Amino acid sequence: MKFDFTNNRREFLKRSATAAIGAGCLSVASKANNLLMNFPVKDHVATHNMLLVGEQTAFLSHLPMFVGLNRKRTDFVTPHRYQVILEATFTDGNSNLTETYTADRKTNPDVKMYTFNPALFVLPDLNPAGSSPLRKFRGNGIFRGHLERGGRVFIGVDDQDDPGRFDVNVVNVVHFHKFIPGAAKPAQLQYILFGKGPEMFLAHFIAAPPDFDQVISVKITGQSFTDSELSQGVKISLPGKADTSAGRLREKQQAAASFMSAGAAKPLTVEAVREFYFEESELFMPPRETTAEERRSGFGE
Repeated sequence: MKFDFTNNRREFLKRSATAAIGAGCLSVASKANNLLMNFPVKDHVATHNMLLVGEQTAFLSHLPMFVGLNRKRTDFVTPHRYQVILEATFTDGNSNLTETYTADRKTNPDVKMYTFNPALFVLPDLNPAGSSPLRKFRGNGIFRGHLERGGRVFIGVDDQDDPGRFDVNVVNVVHFHKFIPGAAKPAQLQYILFGKGPEMFLAHFIAAPPDFDQVISVKITGQSFTDSELSQGVKISLPGKADTSAGRLREKQQAAASFMSAGAAKPLTVEAVREFYFEESELFMPPRETTAEERRSGFGE
């Protein structure tokens, strides 16, 4: 059985489960996971769909998965085994498509999720620690809503086989890390603070399965951060809060938090404004179709 990692992650999950049922003899989850064990871990071109946030500046957050392990259990076998956040602009020749996106978001305030489908590329080429980090790649479409769950394209095309309709210019990679099997989870809820100017967001730091992905806009009091500091991602911890999806920061909630500066923990207060994305079913191993927490949040299928 050959699995096509270039297709969207939901279709991959469904085909994995179908293959496991047809094979019989093992549970669906176990069989689907075992079928993945022989896949090479080397990164090739793949489809890496992303969340898109920001009304003034465009930030992209890769939608990750764990999926399964190689035979030696030293690496996850999916090309989506990275948490990546970047600032980008979208252009088509002399056309500024970033302005098209930000204008659309401002005129559709009830839409939480915007998503982006790139043309095929190698995601770890974005690693800022690499010898020659990728500074530009092609995009197929920008969608109002979740592109894998009925979102509607309004820039580009809804065609994952397209070679690209516009340029994605990498302004800055805010955060990049690869998931490592056996990695320890934070003892308390942990986020990456990023943004520019008055727009600030928290992205949940993803460590090990089962885990969850969340991006939420926030206001910060008690500390101020420059655009330069935010461009590197600031690790924020919420003492007293367990690192679980049920214990995550909720809209309109205020919480005491801290961050490290010059080797010392400094306090601040975060006020959650709007939850733009929440996902946990795809960050189980093996992935699930949906969870009760997703359904309660309004982000489940």
